[in-house]
Amino acid sequence: MDLHTLSVAALQQQLRSGAVSPVEALDALEARISAVDSKIGGYLSHNMTHAREEALRADISKPLGGIPIAIKDVINVTGEPCTAASKILQGYTATYDATVIQKLRAAGAIPFGRLNMDEFAMGSSTENSAYQRTANPWDLSRIPGGSSGGSAAVVAADEAYASLGSDTGGSIRQPAALCGCVGLKPTYGRVSRFGLIAFASSLDQIGPFTKTVEDSALLLNALAGRDPMDSTSIDTPVDNYTRLLGQDLKGIRIGMPKEYFIEGIDPQVDTAVRAAIKQYESLGAEIVEVSLPHTEYAVAVYYIIATAEASANLARFDGVRYGHRADNVQNIVDHYMRSRAEGFGEEVKRRIILGTYVLSSGYYDAYYLRAQKVRTLIRQDFSRAFEKVDALICPTSPEVAFKLGDRSDDPLKMYLADIFTIAANLAGICGISLPCGFANVDGTKLPVGLQLLGKPFEEAKLLQIAHAYEQSTPWHLERPVV
Repeated sequence: MDLHTLSVAALQQQLRSGAVSPVEALDALEARISAVDSKIGGYLSHNMTHAREEALRADISKPLGGIPIAIKDVINVTGEPCTAASKILQGYTATYDATVIQKLRAAGAIPFGRLNMDEFAMGSSTENSAYQRTANPWDLSRIPGGSSGGSAAVVAADEAYASLGSDTGGSIRQPAALCGCVGLKPTYGRVSRFGLIAFASSLDQIGPFTKTVEDSALLLNALAGRDPMDSTSIDTPVDNYTRLLGQDLKGIRIGMPKEYFIEGIDPQVDTAVRAAIKQYESLGAEIVEVSLPHTEYAVAVYYIIATAEASANLARFDGVRYGHRADNVQNIVDHYMRSRAEGFGEEVKRRIILGTYVLSSGYYDAYYLRAQKVRTLIRQDFSRAFEKVDALICPTSPEVAFKLGDRSDDPLKMYLADIFTIAANLAGICGISLPCGFANVDGTKLPVGLQLLGKPFEEAKLLQIAHAYEQSTPWHLERPVV
């Protein structure tokens, strides 16, 4: 048995039976990372000494007892670097645990390693990191998706049993689709954002990457809940997210948004997703066509609201207290300008400039205020659709993973990679991506992702629907050869 290939649920069984110790599970990961991460580039760092100390005292009777969970480098873990893959935070060490890390520890898990990402979570390919590129385990010449590309790649390559990422406009679901693993974006407010370096505060949400839907449910059980440290977290009861797994789909209605099945989708992606829809029908679900009429405005609305919030959130990074500081500055203004110019990458600068522009005097009403009004219309579209159906089904990404460097010089084309994921963040609903087949591109198998979107705070039903499909198909059992 290769320990590193196990799911969280399978490893849990091994640990509880005494067949495997937490230290052995960690050692298996270390060996796998040593063997393949030089090709993948998923980890920015990992502290084996500290992780082994935690493994030695792990309580395996707890829900996630003794299980290592890898962490996107935008979530604070005490004593670990937290750079958001940016030069401006180079050398910064976190002084506290994010709430999700506290919750993982309380459940017995071992936070382990720092994962590569697009700088400040701004990107769709993990090529914007200040430190390294991450490759797709299915084809090392292709991108893993972004911004949580490291989080997806290490799970797909069996370098992690599970990982945490963040999703602002698709940054969990899109890389999960392109790497062939499961990515869950919980409802906005379901999981605390305290200790997450903010990109866009009204859109960001932390969620898990896993090998199976069951594992996503197990992690959400640990992560979900009201947090007094996060004013946007919602005080609503936490479900047992494994409760509905295994139940049939009789009586379940699933909506096909006609705006998500359009020209321009890769034909192989379209074929795989339509086959998944047929599979749902065979499982007893009723498929209903629905309309989300304001979908066409989602990308424009997102890039106004997200950049506006980013320009405000990133103003705090000035090189005064921590992180990159320019040398030989002339005065305080020179210090700010040069430290930020040197510390931020091109994409981050682009978004700060865009956000500052749409918030500026004379443009606020024309752009930001109007975008917020259209956001309300998008949210209302989903509310009306969910009056008729239990979930929505569509592609996660319009295409499979593209080549590294293909879109580096075309920001607009890069932004369109998230066209099917952005609206869920604007509406604040939950969503999941899971494997639904493969495309054959020049003789290479590349994963296709199926996206399911659910009603706010109904993750248990969303996971039930995802699990039923997953267990009736072989796609989640396929692993890349790295």
